[in-house]
Amino acid sequence: MSTNARAAVAAYLQQHETKSLLRFITCGSVDDGKSTLIGRLLHDTKLLLDDQLAALEADSKRHGTQNGEIDFALLVDGLAAEREQGITIDVAYRFFGTDRRKFIVADCPGHEQYTRNMATGASTADLAIVLVDARKGLLTQTRRHSYILSLLGIRHVVLAVNKMDVVDYDRKVFDDIAAGYAELAEQLGIPNVTAIPLSALRGDNMLAKSDATPWYDGPTLLEHLETVDVAREAGNRGFRLPVQWVCRPNQNFRGFAGTLVAGAVAVGDEIAVLPSGQRSKVKAIVTADGDLERAIEGQAVTLTLVDEIDASRGDVIAAASSPAEVADQFAAHLLWLGEQPLLPGRPYWLKIGSRTVGAQVTEIKHKVDVNTQEELAAKHLELNEVAQVNLYLDQPVAFEKYDDNRDLGAFILIDRQTNGTVAAGTLDFALRRAGNIHWQHVDVDKAARAKIKHQTPRCVWFTGLSGSGKSTIANLVEKKLHAMGQHTYILDGDNIRHGLNKDLGFTDEDRVENIRRVAEVAKLMVDAGLIVLVSFISPFRAERRMAREMFADGEFIEVFVDTPLEVAEQRDVKGLYAKARAGKLPNLTGIGSPYQPPVDADLVLETTGDTAERLADQVVERTLGP
Repeated sequence: MSTNARAAVAAYLQQHETKSLLRFITCGSVDDGKSTLIGRLLHDTKLLLDDQLAALEADSKRHGTQNGEIDFALLVDGLAAEREQGITIDVAYRFFGTDRRKFIVADCPGHEQYTRNMATGASTADLAIVLVDARKGLLTQTRRHSYILSLLGIRHVVLAVNKMDVVDYDRKVFDDIAAGYAELAEQLGIPNVTAIPLSALRGDNMLAKSDATPWYDGPTLLEHLETVDVAREAGNRGFRLPVQWVCRPNQNFRGFAGTLVAGAVAVGDEIAVLPSGQRSKVKAIVTADGDLERAIEGQAVTLTLVDEIDASRGDVIAAASSPAEVADQFAAHLLWLGEQPLLPGRPYWLKIGSRTVGAQVTEIKHKVDVNTQEELAAKHLELNEVAQVNLYLDQPVAFEKYDDNRDLGAFILIDRQTNGTVAAGTLDFALRRAGNIHWQHVDVDKAARAKIKHQTPRCVWFTGLSGSGKSTIANLVEKKLHAMGQHTYILDGDNIRHGLNKDLGFTDEDRVENIRRVAEVAKLMVDAGLIVLVSFISPFRAERRMAREMFADGEFIEVFVDTPLEVAEQRDVKGLYAKARAGKLPNLTGIGSPYQPPVDADLVLETTGDTAERLADQVVERTLGP
């Protein structure tokens, strides 16, 4: 290769490296042509290799979805199930570029059941192409996806009115859809919408103006993608670095590795480690290519500090002059992605940045009708529903409002039993009471209260079906412990519902709140030095786990009173099962509402094979044991 040729190649590569990058997604309802649009872009921009083009032509003939013509959707729909059904299931990412810009596009599924995949694709996008079938207009899924776009802070939308060829390129059809979406965008607060009439299958207004739409004088799709300015105003944001890893290759080096998500940092800058608030100065900025004097947003670096201060994964290193806020209670918007409903009070893991903490949704302020944006009252959330909620975390975290910083303002909720992601959300603001409420120090603590009683305080939690014998055994246990000089108290389900919990019913939501309140009371009693016996059906594993986690190791003893349903129903001391079978008691556990038996109870009592007296002796022995 000649010197001139090498120089030309080097210049081309340099130009390619410095081109701006646009991340965008395609979304909308089922069969609106999202995959076809991306496939057409890849094909018409000449970015397919010969073997890819040959494979596409062969696949198109084999699947026969376009009567022998090329089916561009097959370039993106890579899963076998997608090709068989002609739908997109998972998010498909593709990279392509032109002389003016580089692109990463996420093809998002349109089916409602895959909304979580769409939210995943939108979380990193700068722009969204919302496709609408010209024959169908704005559908519920179009509105749902648009609401999620607004929730995730996407400010630029291309309304791609697709399949204009099927409606004979009727201008009125396009204008009506564009006007309807403009109204929706205004309601949702999406400031920049560009409507383009096109046919992804035929290529109309994709790369070049179409003769079929002489009435349209706006940009083509590619022209708009190449020129749209999606830069966000930087403002005066201080530097932020969530710590992803503490680097300690030897005893002489301790660095904090992560990616700057805002601002810039230089050697000598004063910093604060959040949430602890400890301060120091930057000693060095280390990278794989050598040390830097200054690093900017988007760079991955390792910081070393002048002082040996405690910082770990999940902490945020921030500019000391303008640190991020720290709180443990928030107002937030939430998109529920779990198959099981969200119940306020149920414990989850919350992951924000690189930090994971325990969390509860304490209140659903309202859910949102995606069609009308109307705020509706709700006690729980079903799959794909959106709501404004209040969150409580068991530890304070550093954060910023999502509108100001995506990295420090977005979170997911994780189910503690399955480790599956059940929600995605954005933080709106801290609830000010979070910063105004503090633990009051007391001189007489749990150990002192227990010492004067000469006992080890514990919570013995009896769980089982109605009629299993929980209250009977708990009563016998208290009598035996009392005779031995132990200080005890029983919290019985029926008794508590006459007072503290008399405002609660028997829905799943009320059952969760019922257990949460009782667990808090039991914790206070254990803190008072007592042995507290809790006799509640407590049907859900998640709530029993929540109760266990309130106590120190060894303080909580879960006792499963294991009585088969048919035996409990034969006893039916309170007549509840008879009412449930007659349809007069719809939410009785075991009949109209599920019971989840423990999988790792500390003690299992099989009531069909022993007497209540001997079973109570087992509980006493376990309670007074080490």
